[in-house]
Amino acid sequence: MTAAAGGRTIRAFDMTAVGEPLQLVEREAPALAAGDVLVRVAGCGVCHTDLGFYYDGVRTRHALPLTLGHEISGVVQAAGAGAEQFVGKAVVVPAVIPCGRCDPCSRGKGAICRAQIFPGNDLHGGFASHVAVPSVGICVVPGFTGDVEAPLGKSGVALPDLSVLADAVSTPWQAIKKSGLRDGDLAVFVGAGGVGGFGVQLAAAVGASVVALDIDDARLGALREHGAALTINTRDRAPKDVRKEIGAWAKENGLPRTEWKVFETSGSAAGQEMAFGLLNHGAYLGVVGFTLAKVTVRLSNLMAFDARAEGTWGCLPELYPSALELILAGRVQIAPFVERRPMSSINDVFAALKEHRFTRRPVLIPDFD
Repeated sequence: MTAAAGGRTIRAFDMTAVGEPLQLVEREAPALAAGDVLVRVAGCGVCHTDLGFYYDGVRTRHALPLTLGHEISGVVQAAGAGAEQFVGKAVVVPAVIPCGRCDPCSRGKGAICRAQIFPGNDLHGGFASHVAVPSVGICVVPGFTGDVEAPLGKSGVALPDLSVLADAVSTPWQAIKKSGLRDGDLAVFVGAGGVGGFGVQLAAAVGASVVALDIDDARLGALREHGAALTINTRDRAPKDVRKEIGAWAKENGLPRTEWKVFETSGSAAGQEMAFGLLNHGAYLGVVGFTLAKVTVRLSNLMAFDARAEGTWGCLPELYPSALELILAGRVQIAPFVERRPMSSINDVFAALKEHRFTRRPVLIPDFD
C-alpha cells in the first residue's frame, strides 16, 4: 500500500558525477510505501563519507544522479500506512536503517543486515528540502513544541543541530558500547575531529578517563574543556613513544596500565598505524574511521597481548535514544562543535572541508524558500 506525499515538490542538490558541482534540482515527492515517512529536513550534517563519494569516487549503491547526506534531522510531514503516529514529530533519521525483519536483525546484528538502507547512498539523502525514508528505528526527539529553533532539554541546541546525532555522535557511541567501556577505564581516541571529538565526550560521560590524540592543536584544545583528561599532539611521534607517554600518565594518576580501550577515529593510514601501535595487554581496538589507504601492521600483536580488534558500522537505531538522552541532559555538548551554513552554499562547504578549512562540523540548513 502507498500513500501520497501531498504533491510536494522536493528541492535538492544532486551529485551527477565525481567532482562535478552539485546541481540544484526539483522532483516530486515519491508515493510513500507502508511504513515510510516524508521528513521535512531541518538540518543535514556534512560527513567525510560524503566527501569520499564526491571526491574519491567511492561507489554509491544508488546510481547517479543522487542526493547525498545521511546526518538528517527534521519533522515528519507525511506517512505511509502504519507510520501515521510519526506525523508532526521531530526526528533524527538513522544513518544506517536495518530492515528489522531478517535473521541478522532478529539476532541484534542489524549492522550486517543486507537489506539495510543508507540515506545518501541507497536512496536520496538529506541535502534537500525533504527526504523519504523508512520509519524503522527512526529516533523521535522528545520535548519538541513545533518550533525547530527552540532549544531542546539542557543541550542549548535546536533540532537542526541534532542532525549530527545520526553519525558523528551515534557511530562512536556504538563503538563504545561494543567495547564494554565503563567507569574507571582508560580510553584513547586517535583522531579528535567530528567523530572522535564526540567520542571523547561520550567516553567521559560513562566515567572513563579519556586521552585524545590528534595533529591539530586547536582540536585538542577544545577537547580539554570537553572530556579529555590528557591531550597529545602526535605529529612526527612514533606509536611506541606515545604509548610510553600515556603509560607514564596512567601510572602517575592511578589509572589502568593494561586493557586500554583504543578507538581509531581519524580515518587515516597514520591514525590506524598509531592506534594499532598503542595496543597493550588485554587492549581493545575499535576501528571507527574509514580510509581507502592500506596499512602494514603485525597481527601477531593481537595474539601476544591477548588483545581484540573490531570494526563498527554505523549505529543500531536502538542505541540512538540513549545517546540523545546524554545530549539533552547536557552531558555531551554539540553547540561548540557544529557550524551552520545555508544549504545553497553546499559546493563551497564541500571544497572548504576538502581543504580542512572547517574547525567545526558543518550543518546545512535548507534555504530553498
